[in-house]
Amino acid sequence: MHRQYFHAASRTISYFDSAPGNRDARVVLLMHAFPLGAAMWEPQAKALPAGWRLIAPDVRGFGGSTIDQPDSDPQMDDYANDTLELLRDLGIESAVVGGMSMGGYATMAMLRRQPRVAQAVVLADTRASADTPEGRANRRSMLALVDREGPSGVARDMMPRLLGKTTHDERPTVEPLVRRLIKQQSPAAIRGAIHRMMDRPDSHEVLQRLSTPVLIVVGDEDVMTPVDDSRRMHGAIQGSELVILPRAGHLSNLERPDLFNDALNGFLGRL
Repeated sequence: MHRQYFHAASRTISYFDSAPGNRDARVVLLMHAFPLGAAMWEPQAKALPAGWRLIAPDVRGFGGSTIDQPDSDPQMDDYANDTLELLRDLGIESAVVGGMSMGGYATMAMLRRQPRVAQAVVLADTRASADTPEGRANRRSMLALVDREGPSGVARDMMPRLLGKTTHDERPTVEPLVRRLIKQQSPAAIRGAIHRMMDRPDSHEVLQRLSTPVLIVVGDEDVMTPVDDSRRMHGAIQGSELVILPRAGHLSNLERPDLFNDALNGFLGRL
């Protein structure tokens, strides 16, 4: 993937582009999980079908993107607006849009604001519901952890839940990769993302209004957004496809890239 930059107002948006300037290719835009960056999509960029172009932005403060200081009144719509502005700058009127985990939340915010941009939708290891009171309490605990220990503490705390049991037991190269991606992020970016996730609205009505093809992917060992969350989204979206990846956790694209790519590329091939 090629790292590119787009300057919007006082911010710089960093994004990876598998085929910069190729206006003939069809576009799939994927937004990253928390607390990683857009580099997590490299296994998908390498396996993309012919004729497709992957664009993967770093949301505010992550990767090479900058963040407003202070990051006042953080909302999930911030990520959506930045991404929509990036697509306009690139001259892309519609694309397959999607994301994993937090990237799914940002995708739903995009669909809430500008549904016509989506030729199709990919939702991976995510959920449509807002945080429960328990979930919000957990977010507040993580904010305190970021203040005490920074990204390293977040990586240590989340790692047992980010990856599935099979990955921990049988795929020793995945954990150090994920730790590295987390430690590359700034405390300010992580803090802003936590606030945005904590305050995001329920998106079931957004999904029920969709008339475009939708692919839902989830690892069967995902304990952060379990399979039942994906089944509820599948039930809310008429005609959607649900793919459950065996022996994969919350970061299914990194844990089982072969199966994830089969699901994604098969979906793109049917559009």
